[in-house]
Amino acid sequence: MALRFIGIDPDSDTGQCPTVWVDEDTADVVIQGWKADEVLLAQCLETGSIPETEGVVRVPARMVAMLREACDDAERRRAGL
Repeated sequence: MALRFIGIDPDSDTGQCPTVWVDEDTADVVIQGWKADEVLLAQCLETGSIPETEGVVRVPARMVAMLREACDDAERRRAGL
């Protein structure tokens, strides 16, 4: 698996989190974010269960441009462009 780095939260005080990548082989968007707190997790569980193999993460709104870039990149890869 080869990851294409998209960006790190520009307001991160340590430059480590949150982060966005695109898997160059599968075009999956890979996100590192803050773990959901109990309140957020409870709200998410109102719409259904969360399997043990999945988790809820929060990514700040200031990273929307990075998420768009990752989604655009993933879409191009899926289309073979």
